Amino acid sequence: MTVVERRPETASSRPDYADHYASFRPEDVAATLTGDLATGINVCVECCDAHVASGATALVWEGVRGERVTLSFADLAEKAARFANAITGLGVKPGDVVAGLLPRTPELLITILGTWRAGAVYQPLFTAFGPKAIEHRLKTSGATTVVTDPANRGKLDDLAMRPTVLTVARPERGESVPAGDVDFAAALAAASPDFAPVMRKGDDFFLMMSTSGTTGLPKGVPVPIRALLAFRVYMERAVDLRPEDRFWNIADPGWAYGLYYAVTGPLMLGHATTFYEGGFTAESTYRLIRELGITNLAGSPTAFRLLIAAGEEAAETVKGRLRVVSSAGEPLNPEVIRWFDAHLGAPIHDHYGQTELGMVVNNHHGLAHDVRTGSAGFSMPGFRVVVIDGSGVEVGANEPGELAVDVTASPLFWFGGYLNQDTPSLGPKYYRTGDVAEVEPSGHVSFVGRNDDVITSSGYRIGPFDVESALIEHPAVVEAAVVGKPDPERTEIVKAFVVLKAGTEATEDLAEELRLHVRRRLSAHAYPREIQFMEQLPKTPSGKLQRFVLRAMDKPAVA
Repeated sequence: MTVVERRPETASSRPDYADHYASFRPEDVAATLTGDLATGINVCVECCDAHVASGATALVWEGVRGERVTLSFADLAEKAARFANAITGLGVKPGDVVAGLLPRTPELLITILGTWRAGAVYQPLFTAFGPKAIEHRLKTSGATTVVTDPANRGKLDDLAMRPTVLTVARPERGESVPAGDVDFAAALAAASPDFAPVMRKGDDFFLMMSTSGTTGLPKGVPVPIRALLAFRVYMERAVDLRPEDRFWNIADPGWAYGLYYAVTGPLMLGHATTFYEGGFTAESTYRLIRELGITNLAGSPTAFRLLIAAGEEAAETVKGRLRVVSSAGEPLNPEVIRWFDAHLGAPIHDHYGQTELGMVVNNHHGLAHDVRTGSAGFSMPGFRVVVIDGSGVEVGANEPGELAVDVTASPLFWFGGYLNQDTPSLGPKYYRTGDVAEVEPSGHVSFVGRNDDVITSSGYRIGPFDVESALIEHPAVVEAAVVGKPDPERTEIVKAFVVLKAGTEATEDLAEELRLHVRRRLSAHAYPREIQFMEQLPKTPSGKLQRFVLRAMDKPAVA
């Protein structure tokens, strides 16, 4: 086996964190843009057209059957123009929302870039979502158009709204376009390859995300174009993406970390991204690292723990090939850090962020600072991240409190509130993350936990209300409560406590039926892996559900 040797880095070869943070100027980042946030900018130009002259590769894709496609920025610019012509011909206007319900394929990237070229807003729909989750997100955003494939098309059949549907079908896989849908390939082939990018402003939206909370259904998170500045700083300073790197962010673009930093971030830097259509396995991940020469890897601790589970022998095949690895979605376990160093010869750093923020606290690969196991690192340049008490007062070192962003001292902060909904977490001085943390005297930020009931499982944020609502739809269920149960592999699993209608027998067959019901209605990651039947749920005298009582039932007894 040939191992690619990496030259050891020293702190002196990277800018000093403290110096860079103190001297950071957002206008310097804005100057790297082709357009102007105040007078006119187009995200497709920033992430594609600006790099056409380089002749560089923009996408390396491998399909589920092992087929490979490589597209240059020039290829994508032409296809994005054709897509923009196609959707504008269908009535899409600047500011309209176009949703993508596609796996990681070239057509997904064409859809995203073409939507931006037309001045429209792209909304991701994770392919594991069921009809209910999809319908709520489309209703929230008011999406006029959906791009999908035959595998996911059936999820749109019973929608109350009737968006225009473009279907991507691969005849070589025996797929066809349903009657009434627009044939994606035919529409692009018939469209002109020329489309003048629609200019927008920095406060105009280019992404429509969703995030789960403790109460209510998922909330819409509009992302303004000026968020590009924060995305760029993360890619340059935390991920440390360099021209000579081969980059792969294994996160799905149906979620924020994948869409922000597997698509937008690298393309904005003129760097190729990698799409693998197949599901995650340790075998395929190690194979692609070898075959594609990946040197810069990003993903979640859950994925990295699965690599560890494959054993030391599998890791030996890529040892020394990865220059840096970035981890996000949940706190990084210390054993993962040690194992990656010993068996992959790669430094793996913990990063912290939210859909509403992007990444804001990082152990920066591209900046020299002390990295401590168990700490998420330091505020990213352009953000001031602090810990506050319940009264909104900043606390001292080693005092736990709520992690917050000082919006008055964070020039790259871009979140302006949820779509058509109150945002109590956002005030004139601080944005409250809902996460409990503490800051060491050195400035290191350490994550402690959630102060609400959002469940983090395999890097996904799951709102209990969503799962509870799906359970209550089942005719056998009267009440349901959902909590996160600690799990060594997934951080937490979804556990449901269910009260059945009178006369209904609590059986394992019924529990499995409920699990499958939620999985079909929501998604493969949000269903309750454990179900416990209850005669009644714990509540306060006023009738408020006491989830903390349910969580305590699964805590190990103290000897």
